[in-house]
Amino acid sequence: MAREAVKIEFTDSDGDGDPRRYTIASSATITKGGFLVLSDPRTAAAQAADGALIAGFASMDKIADYSTTISAWTDGIFKVTASGAIPVGALLSAASPGNYVKQVTAAELTVASLAKVIGYALETAAADETFAMRLNL
Repeated sequence: MAREAVKIEFTDSDGDGDPRRYTIASSATITKGGFLVLSDPRTAAAQAADGALIAGFASMDKIADYSTTISAWTDGIFKVTASGAIPVGALLSAASPGNYVKQVTAAELTVASLAKVIGYALETAAADETFAMRLNL
């Protein structure tokens, strides 16, 4: 996949991006920096849909038929790709196709959907432009 998030810096107190471990299908192939979608029970998969619940950004490559766990970065500053225009300070959510971010919609700001907010823009971006975002899950 393309457009993976690229780490600029970790902002958590111990400087490791606060990785969290998730179950993942053995057959899944994920590239480091790929957006991971969260499902129940504490399972991750490659993100493809708009407004998906994001578990974090893959902290490692995962090859098919090798492992059934993966860790995801949940805190830091990352270079990501914009789906549409995004102003500095805008709240962000995942966009399709996978590994894009977009400005959150009004529907994603409801209490039931607040988990879809993955961070905010540190720079203004045009469509398909890479820019810095603060990931905060």
